[in-house]
Amino acid sequence: MKLLKNLARYYVDLLVKLGMVRFSILLALALVCFSVLLQVVVSMVLRGEIENVVIIRSIFFGLLITPWAVYFLTVVVDQLEESRQRLSKMVFKLKDMRARDRELNVELQQNIRKLNQQIEEREKAEEGRQEAIQDLENEVYEREKTQVELAQRTALMRSFLDASPDLIYYRNTDGEFSGCNKAFEELVGLPEKKLVGLSINDVYSDAGTRQQVESTDAKVFADNKELTYEIWLQYPDNRKAYFEFRKLPFYSKDNQLLGLVGFGRDITERKVYQDALLKASQDKTTFISTISHELRTPLNGIVGLSRILLDSKLDEEQRQYMQTINVSAITLGHIFNDVIDLDKFDRSELELLAIDTDFKSFITDIESISGLMAEQKGLRFELDRLSELPQAIMVDATRLRQVIWNLINNAMKFTKEGGVTVNVSADFDDHYADIQFEIEDTGIGIPESEMDNIFGMYYQVKSGKDNLHAVGTGIGLAVSQELTHRMGGEITVLSELGFGSTFTVSIRVPVTQLSYESDLNFKSQPSLRIFMVEDIELNITVARSVLENLGHTVDVAMSGEEALKKFNPCHYDLVLLDIQLPDMTGFDIAQQLRQTYAQLPPLVALTANTLKDKHSYQQRGMDDAINKPLSVKAIYKVIEKCIKHSNDLALKPIVASKCNKEAIDLQYHDKPAQDKGFETSILDIDMLNSYIEIVGTQPVMDSVLMFEGLMPDYIQLLNGYMASGDDENLVSEAHKIKGAASSVGLQRIQQLAQKAQSPEDPSWRVLVRDWVEAINQNYQPDINTLKQWLETR
Repeated sequence: MKLLKNLARYYVDLLVKLGMVRFSILLALALVCFSVLLQVVVSMVLRGEIENVVIIRSIFFGLLITPWAVYFLTVVVDQLEESRQRLSKMVFKLKDMRARDRELNVELQQNIRKLNQQIEEREKAEEGRQEAIQDLENEVYEREKTQVELAQRTALMRSFLDASPDLIYYRNTDGEFSGCNKAFEELVGLPEKKLVGLSINDVYSDAGTRQQVESTDAKVFADNKELTYEIWLQYPDNRKAYFEFRKLPFYSKDNQLLGLVGFGRDITERKVYQDALLKASQDKTTFISTISHELRTPLNGIVGLSRILLDSKLDEEQRQYMQTINVSAITLGHIFNDVIDLDKFDRSELELLAIDTDFKSFITDIESISGLMAEQKGLRFELDRLSELPQAIMVDATRLRQVIWNLINNAMKFTKEGGVTVNVSADFDDHYADIQFEIEDTGIGIPESEMDNIFGMYYQVKSGKDNLHAVGTGIGLAVSQELTHRMGGEITVLSELGFGSTFTVSIRVPVTQLSYESDLNFKSQPSLRIFMVEDIELNITVARSVLENLGHTVDVAMSGEEALKKFNPCHYDLVLLDIQLPDMTGFDIAQQLRQTYAQLPPLVALTANTLKDKHSYQQRGMDDAINKPLSVKAIYKVIEKCIKHSNDLALKPIVASKCNKEAIDLQYHDKPAQDKGFETSILDIDMLNSYIEIVGTQPVMDSVLMFEGLMPDYIQLLNGYMASGDDENLVSEAHKIKGAASSVGLQRIQQLAQKAQSPEDPSWRVLVRDWVEAINQNYQPDINTLKQWLETR
């Protein structure tokens, strides 16, 4: 079929190429030839020969058939050509259509892709819109949920705040209330709606409360930090409660100060309980102080009398008994000190009074009393100074002596045979001294298992063999360790059971110098007529002795009223006014005298307080001021000043027989050798030396005995005022004790009374009980020390 198509196509192409005529001739020839060839073949097949007729007939037949065949073929060819052309056109059109179709198809594909892209974008947009709608719905849901939770939390927080018994409020920076809880509403008697916008002045009616609230608000804003304070507040029904308030500032998210928040807790019950505890503590302290005083007074008598008897002629048995009495009394006194210090530890009110102390004399005193105790128990005692010791240190000698005595007492108490050795060494320069005491005994020792417990309060270690307490009564070591720690030192211990113990006390203290005045000469001065106003009899005796032995005459008034009645400015050259009197002050007397008289002799204030600024006394009507007890140096200076500035006074040269050159031209020499055995912290040696130079030893001893007789009454009143809380009378009584003690040179008692009579001191309320107790403990031992000193003169 394919061949036929190719032949037909070849035929048509040939016809087109040769043209109709030439193609017809060629076709005729081809047909004649074909016919002849066919007849020849047939004849040869059928007859076996070729006849001419056959050839002619074949040519004739070919020629006959040729026009028709040509025509037919021509028609066919024309039709075929026409069909071909039509077909070509159709093919061309088809190709064009196919090309157009391809273009359309491409365009369609592009359109489809665009449409698909648009559809996809629309689908994505729809999805995004759906997601946005979903997100929005979720956000709305979360917001609604958050608002619900926030509302629930707010309601819960509000319920919590309202259920709280504590006061809660907040105010803006202008001091206006912005909100509160139910408890605060009950306190102020206003609901929160009415409270908002009100100021402190609108809410608090009490002026004191307003002032405290405003001042604490201002401090919170100024310091920008939390503040806690306590305050009494009153409810609308006039019920008062004691609150502990805590205030703190609060800020916005951008760190802008918005105001403050206040939290107040009712601590009325706690306050009542604390007051009850405080009262119980005060009652306990008062009881201990009273018992200590009542026991210490006869105990000091036992110590003093036993010392006197030991210095007298006694046989050996009597001396042994007396030594036992003396050592037992001293031991009991130290136990009193431990008990009292234990009470002070409980109240956290123990104060160390570091003063200049003659350290070498301190060591000598310890050596003397310890040797006496060891002799009484039949033990050996040695005190070795392993290095050079500083002459004077700054320390609380009483507390240090208590610590060392406790350790020595324990060592001797639990040493059956052998002895006790105290080694003292010091490493010092011009400023500080590192001092070490080693108390070594040959006693029963301490078990290693108990070494960590021996300094515990009330803890006692027992020996398995003899059931002896290895560390005393159970409080001595605890008190000693606490005292040592407060002095900045440490106690350590080494011990072996059955072979004794070694306690080591190490402290670091300032090195000081004991100063003495020397070679101070005074020229002669005229005798004066002196009017003195003083209410303490002992002070009058001492002052009169000093002034009269200097050649002056003295008249005395013991109250302000008496002074105003007796005083005549024409009769006197100098007026000495005590500042504190029973009915008025020395300033009141000076003011009334200046209002009454046009001309007055110099008015000089007598004060037992530390004199720092005389200008303040002069502003209040005094011409000058001097300290009590009267010192010769101060008297000479004030008289010299009065003579210089009072030329209008007709001073009469009254020369008394007692006013000899030895009394006038006084010279202060270095302390006698016998003074160095007495602590300058206890006695005012310089004042006593000058006093004795003027009046002699016996008048001073008489003054001391008078002071000793007056002190029990002073102490009884002082303790009574302390127990009753009568601060005014307590201060007044302490002032009397101070003046009396200074008149006889009892320096330590004077300093303690000075503290007790100074309520303006911020620590006075906390420490006054300790000062009073220290006066109770020390006045009799100090008197005994003063007596011993006077006996050496």
